[in-house]
Amino acid sequence: MPDCILVTGSSGFLGAWVVRDLLARGIPFVMFDRDPDLRRLEDLIPSLTGNLAVVSGDISDVETVRGAMEAHGVTAVIHLAGLQIPTCKADPLAGARVNVLGTLAVFEATRELGTVRQIVYASSAAVIGREEDYAPGIVPNDAVLKPATHYGVFKQCNEGNARVYFQDHGISSVGLRPWTVYGLGRDQGVTSDATQAIKAAWLGKPFTFRYSGRNAIQYAGDVAAVFVMCALDRRKAAATFNLRGEVVEMREYIAAIEAQCPQARGMLTLSGDPIPVACDLDDRDLQAFLPDLPRTPLAEGIRETVAMFAELRQRGRLA
Repeated sequence: MPDCILVTGSSGFLGAWVVRDLLARGIPFVMFDRDPDLRRLEDLIPSLTGNLAVVSGDISDVETVRGAMEAHGVTAVIHLAGLQIPTCKADPLAGARVNVLGTLAVFEATRELGTVRQIVYASSAAVIGREEDYAPGIVPNDAVLKPATHYGVFKQCNEGNARVYFQDHGISSVGLRPWTVYGLGRDQGVTSDATQAIKAAWLGKPFTFRYSGRNAIQYAGDVAAVFVMCALDRRKAAATFNLRGEVVEMREYIAAIEAQCPQARGMLTLSGDPIPVACDLDDRDLQAFLPDLPRTPLAEGIRETVAMFAELRQRGRLA
């Protein structure tokens, strides 16, 4: 069957970048979201035209998810629908309904339909514990998971359920664990500060991060490409992979932004504790699975993000 990819959470930040990547590759897709909104995609692609296949629905409703798969001849799923850390902390029941039951609905719909060959789902580095939970050095891909948030626990649950669906039903899946993903459109969640700071610096406005310490910084274009590459892969597996990113102390990250936006020198500051997730993660398993991993250097990614903000303001779309 020709590829057609269902992208859940397509109105979100990473969803828009994944759709952008699929459009660039010419791969058919269908967007799935509770409240479909093309704002982020229109920001990313100034020349966006044509009718996009969009399905509105509840990700935790198996019948709706299965119906979208069947109606569009879906062969793979990139599952990104989910609620962020602050929402899961404020309302754990809502977080579990979307993040856990929603993921189960994707797997169950796949099992019932029988024609989807690959699910790629967004796990998270939040399944990893604090730095002090591990021996010094790089944290291996198969390290013991010790999530410190409801969000991380939900993602750990998804990894376990994916393994059981492969064990019991042969459903193939790849779970990817991003850390801090930055780029145009990242405006929700604690680690959105990495993008908000670039925007503030370019505008010459002060900005205070809500956290300090070390981070693993990853450009959205790279992360989106990895999701797509895994979705197109035809190997049978139930794999989970760390996404390493560029590990930096947050003061180094501020210096990298200031190098691109010298008008912001001294205007970006840190506050709060480090995020309670180890960030020096081993991605050699992912490198073995996908030898041609895209890696945008930090300076280049910041420069591209600044250019996108500048273009957005020229088009009168910068909030």
